[in-house]
Amino acid sequence: MSAPLFLVDELPVGSAYTLDGPEGHHAATVQRLRVGEALILADGRGGSATAEVTAVGRGSVEVTVTGRAAVPASDPRLVVVQGIAKGDRGELAVQAMTEIGVDEILPWAASRSVAQWRGDRGFKARDRWATTAREAAKQARRSWLPMVAGDPDCSTKQVAARLTEAAASFVLHEEAAERLTTAALPASGEIVLVVGPEGGISDGERATFEQAGATAVRLGREVLRTSTAGVAALSVLSARLDRW
Repeated sequence: MSAPLFLVDELPVGSAYTLDGPEGHHAATVQRLRVGEALILADGRGGSATAEVTAVGRGSVEVTVTGRAAVPASDPRLVVVQGIAKGDRGELAVQAMTEIGVDEILPWAASRSVAQWRGDRGFKARDRWATTAREAAKQARRSWLPMVAGDPDCSTKQVAARLTEAAASFVLHEEAAERLTTAALPASGEIVLVVGPEGGISDGERATFEQAGATAVRLGREVLRTSTAGVAALSVLSARLDRW
C-alpha cells in the first residue's frame, strides 16, 4: 500500500519537520503512524516530499525528509462546470472527479437545478465541495489540489463567458451527434466540460453555450447521472490526453 499523503501550507525546507495541526492529529491519532513508517507531504501546488516518521507525539509526528519531487501543472487543463445537484450527488461528483484528475470545478446554477445555493447557504455548500475535493486529493495521492472556484452559484451567463476563453469546451448532452471520443482536442490550454443537473441542460442553455463556442457531445447510448457523467467524460479525456 502506498504511503499516506498529508497536505501542508508549505513544504519543509530542511530535513527535519513536525507535522501538527489537523493533519498531524490525523497522522498520529487516526492513522496511528508509527516510527519508521513512510508518508508524503504535499503543498497542493505540485510540490511533494517523502518522509519517514521518527517520533510520534500527542496530535503530531516528527519526520525526516527523504526525498522531494515537483509535478508540473497539467496542460491541457481540465475544468468541469458541474450543475448543482440535490442531496449528496454533487459531493459524490466532486469526490470522483478529483480522484480522476480534474483541475478545477465550478458549481453552476442551471435552470433545472433543484437545489438552490443562495447567500450563506451557497458559500457553505461550496465549502463542502472544497473539503470533499481536498480529502479526495489526499486519498488519490495528488500533488495538485483541484480548485473549487467561481461564485457559489455561477450563472449561465458567467459559464458562457468562461467558455469563450477556453481552448476547447464541450457540453455533455445525450442528443448530441458528435462523440467526445472523437472530438478535436487542443494541444494546450483549457478544456471545459459542462455537466447538467438531474433535470439536464435546457435547450436555451445549450444554445447559449454553443454560441459561446462550445460543442455538444455525447458519451454513449446510456444517459448518465449528474454524479457520474463528469467522471466518465474526464476518463475519456484522460486517456486521450495520455494522462493515463
